[in-house]
Amino acid sequence: MEIGITGLGRMGAGMAERWLRGGHRVVAHNRSHGPIDELASKGADPAYSIEELVSKLAAPRAIWVMLPAGDVTEQMIQTLIPLLSPGDTIVDGGNTMYKDDIRRAAMLQEHGLNYIDQGTSGGVWGLENGFCIMVGGENELVKRLEPAFLTLAPTDGYVHCGPVGSGHFVKMVHNGIEYGMMQAYAEGFEIMRAKKEFGLDLHAIASAWRYGSVVRSWLLELTEAALSEDPDLTSLKGYVDDSGEGRWTIHAAMELDVPAPVITLSLFERFHSRQPESFAAKVLAAMRRGFGGHAVKRA
Repeated sequence: MEIGITGLGRMGAGMAERWLRGGHRVVAHNRSHGPIDELASKGADPAYSIEELVSKLAAPRAIWVMLPAGDVTEQMIQTLIPLLSPGDTIVDGGNTMYKDDIRRAAMLQEHGLNYIDQGTSGGVWGLENGFCIMVGGENELVKRLEPAFLTLAPTDGYVHCGPVGSGHFVKMVHNGIEYGMMQAYAEGFEIMRAKKEFGLDLHAIASAWRYGSVVRSWLLELTEAALSEDPDLTSLKGYVDDSGEGRWTIHAAMELDVPAPVITLSLFERFHSRQPESFAAKVLAAMRRGFGGHAVKRA
C-alpha cells in the first residue's frame, strides 16, 4: 500500500517505520528535515514540502496527519485541501477532540475528500510492540485502508469503532481510564513508602506484582522499571501534566450524565501536583486556627 505521512515525532516516526517494515511504500514529510532524512535512510521516500508529499502519491491518496491536536492539525488540513483530489483521504492519527473530527469530516466532504480518525496508543514502544489502533470512519473507506491499520497494530490490537469521531472518542475514554489507573498505582506506592517500620522494597513489590497479581499491567511494568533505576525517584519532580483527553472524558461524562468520580479526581490530582504550595491548604490552616486555635506552621 502507498502511504503519506506528515509529522515524524515519536509516534509518527514509529508508525512510518513500522509501515516500512510491513512492506508499504511510505512518503514522509516533517517540518524539520532531520527526521525525514533519518526515515529516508530506512527506505522512505522523502518529501521536504507538503506539495512534494502530495505529488509523490498516486490518487486516491491516503495521508496520515500526526501532529499536535488543535490549531497545528487544523492548519495542516486546511493546507492539504487545495492540494488534494476528490476521493483522497486524510487520516488524523493524533489526539484530536472527537467533535472536531465530525466537523472536519463534513467540511472535507464538501471538497470531495474523505476523513478518518485514528486513535493511537503505544507511545515510544509502538514501533516494536505495535500500536493499539482505534478507528472511526465509513465502513468502505476504512476497509480500503485496513492494510495500513493492521500493519500498525499487534495481533488483535485494531478495532473499527464506528462512524467518524468514534475512534478518537474511544481513545479519549481510554486515556481517561489510564489517568485513574496511574493515580491508583501512585497512591498505593506512596502508602507503602510511608510505612517506614516495615522497610518495604517497592521495587521488589512492583516486580512481584507483575506475575499472577490481578493488578498486573504494562503501567506496573513501567513503574517497576523506574523503581529499578531510581528506588526513591529522586531524579524526578512530582509535576504531572495532562494533554487534554482526561478533561474531554470528564466533559463527555457530564454531557451523558454518567458518574466518573475516579477519572475526575485523578485529573484534579494532576492539577494538585503542579502547585509548589497550595493556597487552598493555607485557607484550611487559617480556618482551623480561627475556629479551634489549632497550631499552624509559619512560612
